[in-house]
Amino acid sequence: MRFHELNIFGVYVSPVAAMLLVAWLILLVLRRIANRAGLWRRLWHPALASLAVYVIVLSMIVIAVGR
Repeated sequence: MRFHELNIFGVYVSPVAAMLLVAWLILLVLRRIANRAGLWRRLWHPALASLAVYVIVLSMIVIAVGR
């Protein structure tokens, strides 16, 4: 499991930064789906649930890329 820096227009970016961005974009889609389904209204603390889903999605991305 070795990650290499990404070269974006001559600037080296950590691969974790790219994974954070992808996880955030996936979270936006999941939150929109949950909002339309009415699930977000039923949560006790939506911000805490959002953070938990973000950490889960990020962990799944790191595991998938690391293999």
